[in-house]
Amino acid sequence: MISRIDLPRLDLRGAAFPEGGIDRDLLPRAEFDVEAALHAVRPICDDVRHRGTAAVIEYGERFDGVRLDRLRVSEQALRDALAALDPAVRAALEESIRRARLVHGDQRRQDVTTQVVPGGTVTEKWLPVQRVGLYVPGGIAVYPSSVVMNVVPAQEAGVEGIAVASPPQKEFGGSPHPTILAACALLGVTEVYAAGGAQAVAMFAYGTDECRPVNLVTGPGNIYVAAAKRLLKGRIGIDAEAGPTEIAILADDTADPGYVAADLISQAEHDPLAAAVLVTTSPELADAVGKEVEAQVAATRHTDRITAALTGRQSAVVLVDTLDRGLEVVDAYAAEHLEIQTADAAAVAARVRNAGAIFVGPHAPVSLGDYCAGSNHVLPTGGCACHSSGLSVQSFLRGIHVVDYSRQALAEVAHHVVTLADAEDLPAHGAAVTARFAGEVPTP
Repeated sequence: MISRIDLPRLDLRGAAFPEGGIDRDLLPRAEFDVEAALHAVRPICDDVRHRGTAAVIEYGERFDGVRLDRLRVSEQALRDALAALDPAVRAALEESIRRARLVHGDQRRQDVTTQVVPGGTVTEKWLPVQRVGLYVPGGIAVYPSSVVMNVVPAQEAGVEGIAVASPPQKEFGGSPHPTILAACALLGVTEVYAAGGAQAVAMFAYGTDECRPVNLVTGPGNIYVAAAKRLLKGRIGIDAEAGPTEIAILADDTADPGYVAADLISQAEHDPLAAAVLVTTSPELADAVGKEVEAQVAATRHTDRITAALTGRQSAVVLVDTLDRGLEVVDAYAAEHLEIQTADAAAVAARVRNAGAIFVGPHAPVSLGDYCAGSNHVLPTGGCACHSSGLSVQSFLRGIHVVDYSRQALAEVAHHVVTLADAEDLPAHGAAVTARFAGEVPTP
């Protein structure tokens, strides 16, 4: 028997709605202080930098309770994991991969050449990063879907070197979870490491005798993974500092309270810090959702974890007067996952400005996006959706401008270059142009 679940309420109806719009700091959010974790990960990263594999192995023993002889998982172990995979799970992963390839294959950007003047062109050339490290969490849940979401866009971008790291599991002799290994094998990834936490990010950044350094690290993880990404950003590129998962649902009185409750619970299942926020114009819906939550949580497996998430400071029911106000709230919140369960949901969704991914109507739950919509589930958290995007093919591409000017095309603009160089008191910049004309005065 679980205790009563009372979702916290924030009533923004009437005069309670802040003049000038909602301040994001007024909205519920999980405590996730990456800065505070830096002091813990800095010595770990420094140790891995200096001692390499030996340090990663020692941290695996300390944090994961398993002592390894080597970090890299053998290709035979990958093949064995795939052979032992439940056929139904394999079929589901294959369908997830198929749909993800359809969506991400259409994201590949084309090179574009612009003729600025006759004889003068600028080409934006898109090239994949050469080598990436993809992190797959391995804590209180198993995430083969995250293997798919990281690997597929990297492959579709044309990345040549793909390495995956996931924490060693004592239950499986120090290897990552076999379903993780099987997913890697399905995708043709053969470079897999039993390494987790900050030490895995440091291994990717600095390299070891087993693992060459990478250019970019992507994938979600705990606060120590996020802190290591922040610390090592610059040496490596990163996708984001992912925090606890979030769902926001904008709903009116047409929404089905059973669906809304199920979707809130689905994300609360991830972690006690997971955020579940319902923004609604209907107090009656809020009450009905509360009753559904109690009934559904009582019947699910991870009741303690879900209850902690739903009753924490990061979760709430937010009451608003109108859908316009509701849109202001969800835009300020900038949820990782945003569901629209209203009348004319597509039109309402079209007005949203800030969200990692938007799920439209009663038959597009976040769970669909987690696994088989074809979209990516590695998304910005903590309000970062107001300035950042989810993982995509473009995350693994770099745009390079290729400038190609003839002598005449340079001559035509030389006087402007010299003028601007002089205006910035950088005469050598101008001289680098005039030197090409051997004392001539280029004419516009």
